[in-house]
Amino acid sequence: METEGTQGLRGTRSGHVPRQAVPPRPAAPPSAGPGGQAFVDWLRAPRAEAEPGIWAFGHRPRPPEEPDRIPGRQLISGALIAFLCGWLLWSLCWNGYLGSYWLWPLFLLTPDSWREAGGAQLAFVWATYLYYGLFALLLVVVFGRLGRWAEVLRRYGAGALRRVWDDTSAQPPAEPHADPAAWPALREAGAPDVADRLAEEARAGRMTDVDQARIDRAWQSVRSRPERLAAFTETVRREGAAACAHPSGARDLTVRTARHDLLTRQVRLGTTAEDRRNPYAYRGTGFALGPALLGTSLLAVGPAGAGKTGRVVRPVLESLCLQALAGQAAVVSVGAAGAPLAPDDAFDVVIRIGRPESEYDLDLYGGTTDPDEAAGVLAEALIGDLVVTDPVADTRRAATALAQLLGPYRAVHGRFPSVPELRELLDGGSAALGALRSSLEGSGQAALLRELDARERQSGRAGDVAALLADRLALLDRPAFADFFDTAGKTRPFSLRALEHPLRVRIDLPERGHTDASRLLTRLVLAQFTECATGRADRSLFACLVLDDATQTVTADSLRGIQRLRSANAGAVLTLRTLEDVPEPLRTATLGAVGCRMAFAGVTTWDGARFAEVWGKEWVETRDVTNRQIIADEPLTRVVHTVRRLVTGRAVTAESVTVRTVERERWSASELAHAVPAGHAVLSLTTVRGDHAPPLLVDLRE
Repeated sequence: METEGTQGLRGTRSGHVPRQAVPPRPAAPPSAGPGGQAFVDWLRAPRAEAEPGIWAFGHRPRPPEEPDRIPGRQLISGALIAFLCGWLLWSLCWNGYLGSYWLWPLFLLTPDSWREAGGAQLAFVWATYLYYGLFALLLVVVFGRLGRWAEVLRRYGAGALRRVWDDTSAQPPAEPHADPAAWPALREAGAPDVADRLAEEARAGRMTDVDQARIDRAWQSVRSRPERLAAFTETVRREGAAACAHPSGARDLTVRTARHDLLTRQVRLGTTAEDRRNPYAYRGTGFALGPALLGTSLLAVGPAGAGKTGRVVRPVLESLCLQALAGQAAVVSVGAAGAPLAPDDAFDVVIRIGRPESEYDLDLYGGTTDPDEAAGVLAEALIGDLVVTDPVADTRRAATALAQLLGPYRAVHGRFPSVPELRELLDGGSAALGALRSSLEGSGQAALLRELDARERQSGRAGDVAALLADRLALLDRPAFADFFDTAGKTRPFSLRALEHPLRVRIDLPERGHTDASRLLTRLVLAQFTECATGRADRSLFACLVLDDATQTVTADSLRGIQRLRSANAGAVLTLRTLEDVPEPLRTATLGAVGCRMAFAGVTTWDGARFAEVWGKEWVETRDVTNRQIIADEPLTRVVHTVRRLVTGRAVTAESVTVRTVERERWSASELAHAVPAGHAVLSLTTVRGDHAPPLLVDLRE
């Protein structure tokens, strides 16, 4: 079925129409995800309600924090010493080394006749063993309290027993309505045969986590539109786990490099470090990201080689591609050609700008037919980065100048101009403007004629923004891009208007030799994405834009667009080598516009100062220890102090501890620059509902 974003993608760059527009369906389900019993166990695994950023799969909340918690080594050694002392005392008593004093209570409480010949000796034997047991129990109680054995069992024994119990008692739920692998929602809706079919597919190993998420997504849409129930049940009966497949026919990715949980839509990136600066509830837990966090957008800052692409961008992009196959998301990835983001078969559309073998083209105007909207997006891409530094650069004036040309041109030709045609119009060429005027006069377009007249009056004046637009547009009017950005229907242009569909798109930029053009195109894609994502009629799909390098991409208008994504079920992931790649007036605003902020190991102190400022301060308890020398007045005390000074080499002092509550930075600029280990990052999180997590030190290598 053709969508709005795929209409017009019929012809190749050479004009040849391919026989098959999408890859063929796989002959068998891929095995990248969990399958068979592993899939059933994954489906039944507990997922606790956790704080933002915690890996929910199998998560167990930590016990309440104990401020006076005894160190483990001290606790174990104390328990062992108490046990040895109790054993020694029992051995001394049992072997008679301490006499018979410990048996006096036994003799006092039992009749003498029991111990005489012919008496009730059996009763005395039973009383003796009972006394031995009570005495041993007394020793256990006394030395157990001294050695804190109860604390040892609670801290180390309870966890081991719980794990053993969970392993031995992990049995499938007896009732189908309580077993997620039995599809209870379908049974409650009156479709037990469909639920049985899916349960059989899962047990037979023909269903993966992507299949489950995709069918569950389709079922949710059926619940909102009951008229689709008959078609849904018929499709599932016929195709089983392959029902409701993605238009590409793919049911999984060929390669997975990270751990994913499609039930919670999370991808695990690492482990929160056992660091005193981390909140107690987060220490040692898995760290994960999902749409609930990416919906507030993510900014990652770190030097080259810090792990931004390999440890954050690629796992997140992989997770979004899996969710797209499940019909839950649409993702657009922008990066330099050859960047290790994901293989080609992980995407439905791959646009290689500047390479003749590229099968798809990029729509310069974002698929819109409104000249004002197209002019606004194009003006942001062309001169948005110059607004802060160049007084001539004004995106509103630039959008007006472009609209004065795009509107008349579209009215005459039924399309927007190509890059060479638009550049000629912006240069004020008399031939191009004259031909456009003649066409407008012939069609009686009086209103558009006034627009063109206004543009001609401004052309050539000092401070005219059209000259700057033409200079910037010249970056795309190069031989390498001659076959791209076509508006005459000769290529297969892709438009971001297709974000209403679960598409996976990758745009490769011509990095080498065309750095300025690549950054211009990145700004263009960002502007189009924010415009299209917020303008979607159906926002049920999570839309995400991943920019592997956002250098000179952030502008004042793009920040406002990123902030609007939060309410449109969309988000953006941006990476920077340093905040110096953002104009000085926008650096603080950039950190404030996103909800998730990451500082990798190796950031500079001036970048760290920005993060420290946005993360704020907290109240902490500090202890100041003061040692003062003791001056003795009594002769005997002086002698004792003299002997101690001769033995220890130090004067006798008294220690004074002052406890205060002060306000300090959560992470200082110096700590971010010098105390973050390699492979780690410090990050703060905010969900779309407003929940947030303070800065966390996360080990991204685990």
